[in-house]
Amino acid sequence: MALEGGLSPAGLSTYQRERGRALFGGILETAASTYLLFIAVRHYQAGDIAKSLLSSSVSAGLLLAPLVVHATSLLRWRAAQTAAAIFALAGACFFLAALLPTAWGMVLFSSLALTVIAASVPLATQMIQDSYPEKLRGRLFSHAIAIRVAAAAGFSFFAGWFLGADAARSVETLLIFSAACWASAWCLSGCHSEVLPLKVVPHPLAALRVLRGDPQFQWTLGCWMLMGFGNLMMNPLRVEVLANPKHGHNLSSTDISLLLIVIPNAMRLVLSPLWGWCFDRMNFFLFRILLNLSFASAIGSFFLAGEWGGWITGAVLYGLAFSGGDIAWNLWVTKFAPPSKTADYMATHTFLTGIRGVLAPGVAFWIASHVSVVFSAILAASLIVLASLLLLREIRNPLTRRTDSVGELDPPQPTA
Repeated sequence: MALEGGLSPAGLSTYQRERGRALFGGILETAASTYLLFIAVRHYQAGDIAKSLLSSSVSAGLLLAPLVVHATSLLRWRAAQTAAAIFALAGACFFLAALLPTAWGMVLFSSLALTVIAASVPLATQMIQDSYPEKLRGRLFSHAIAIRVAAAAGFSFFAGWFLGADAARSVETLLIFSAACWASAWCLSGCHSEVLPLKVVPHPLAALRVLRGDPQFQWTLGCWMLMGFGNLMMNPLRVEVLANPKHGHNLSSTDISLLLIVIPNAMRLVLSPLWGWCFDRMNFFLFRILLNLSFASAIGSFFLAGEWGGWITGAVLYGLAFSGGDIAWNLWVTKFAPPSKTADYMATHTFLTGIRGVLAPGVAFWIASHVSVVFSAILAASLIVLASLLLLREIRNPLTRRTDSVGELDPPQPTA
């Protein structure tokens, strides 16, 4: 209640609706992280191309984020208004995936749903910037994360039993994802946000101009590229290793849910408020390095340390890392960006995330098929450690708020 007292009426409305949206976001999170790929592998016996398409669809959406920000600006829509429309479209895509229960029907429409959802991320960050005060932002956001991970853990118990009893229930599962998207759209429709400003140099990738003249932002994004590529390589391989018999394991859907969703989400539920507090107070670069090392340790434990003992340890460490990673990935640009350009900074960040995310699953599956999963894990962990070492130089460099002129080729022209 003390935190809520620091919000304006519009901010309080957003906070309440965001907690409601988090409930449905937890269900959708399990779709992207586990169950769509599980359905593709176990029910449809999908090939590597289909699995790579599904695994990279979120990243493809992040590539489109600058275009979504640009369109929102041109339409003079509020950020929350566009996000609501996007989730409504995603719900229609999942509905079509359920109506066409073939391998490629499921993969194509589910991939499209994940793509458009991911493209809305900068709009959500802009909405948080517009609604929450800076000193409370991490903690308020962590409350929604806690609800989301609790919903993901609860739904994973249900989905593990539901699909484990009959894999043909994938159609009903897709309909649940569709309903979760439509409910999210309703929550977003009432959230507070401002109309995005028109660009001085209007073109579809205008948001990326914030990189100009900002060496610290460039260096941080470069380090994040190394870390993110390593992490995104291994995320789909966790499902692949546990679900595909060719790797020597054929775990039940319940066991997979336990290792990939329940244990990590239990850790996220417990630790998200702590990481939110740290985000508001800790040096950001130290915060990021601690998370990086947690991810590297999780990869080493899960893929290199044996079977159940390594898997459980890795699941705990993944939960530790993701609990802070949720906050860092979604909110870190609010420490750099002028308030009116938060969506632009986030669109740049998500665009680069999309590049590595599109490439990383294909690289991971290729290495696993032609070399080994162990080599993939060593390579991924090494990239993350390297990114942490490169970030050390920034710990003593304080972050400062950027000005509205960063990235613009020409100053705004006076209007009549």
